[in-house]
Amino acid sequence: LGKCLASVQLLAWILVAKYADALPLYRLEGILKRHGGRISRTTLANWIIRLDDVFKPLINLLREQQLNADYLQADETRLQVLKETGKSAQSDKWMWVIRGGPPDRPAVLFEYDPSRSEEVPLRLLDGFRGTLQTDGYAGYNRVCRENGLTRIGCWDHARRKFVEASKAAPVKKKGTKVSKADVAIDKIRKLYAIEKRIEKLPPEEKTRQR
Repeated sequence: LGKCLASVQLLAWILVAKYADALPLYRLEGILKRHGGRISRTTLANWIIRLDDVFKPLINLLREQQLNADYLQADETRLQVLKETGKSAQSDKWMWVIRGGPPDRPAVLFEYDPSRSEEVPLRLLDGFRGTLQTDGYAGYNRVCRENGLTRIGCWDHARRKFVEASKAAPVKKKGTKVSKADVAIDKIRKLYAIEKRIEKLPPEEKTRQR
C-alpha cells in the first residue's frame, strides 16, 4: 500500500487474523498494543479497505479459473452488518461462496451482497457452463436454466431430511422393522465412510473407488 507504514507481513497477519481466525479489529488493536504497536482499529479497517484494489487482479484470476472449470459448488449464509445505509443491524444480509476450479487447486471465493435474490448467482456465475452443486434453494433456478447448467444436490442436505423423518417416526418397539429413513441414514453413513477413506487420493482414484 502506498504511503502506508504497515509491512506486507503485518497486513497479511491482519487479514488472516480477521478472516481466517475470526478476530475482530478491536481485539487486533489490543494485541498490537500489548506489543507496543499503537494502531487504531480505524487505521486497521482503512488498510483492509484499501487492500481491495490490491487484490482485485488476483480475485479476477481466481474467478476466471473457477468459471472455466466444469464443476462448482455454491452456497450462501446470512450475517449481520452494522451501520449499513438503509438497513437495520438486525436485518439479514448474505455472504455468498463459490468453490471450484482445477481439481488440484480449487479456489474458494466469498462475495458479500445484501440481497439473496436470483440476480446474485446470475452475476457470480456469468459465463459458467458446467455442473453446479447447491442445496435446494430456489434462488439458483434461474442461473441453471439460463446458463444450461447441470444442477446436483448435496448429500448433507438430503441426509438431514431422513434424520428429520426418523425423529418424527413413532417410537420403535422391540422386534419391529427398522424405518425406511433409518435404512437411508445407514446407507449414507457407509458412503461417508468411503469418502473419509479416499479423502487424500487423486481425483481419478477417487472416481474409481466411488
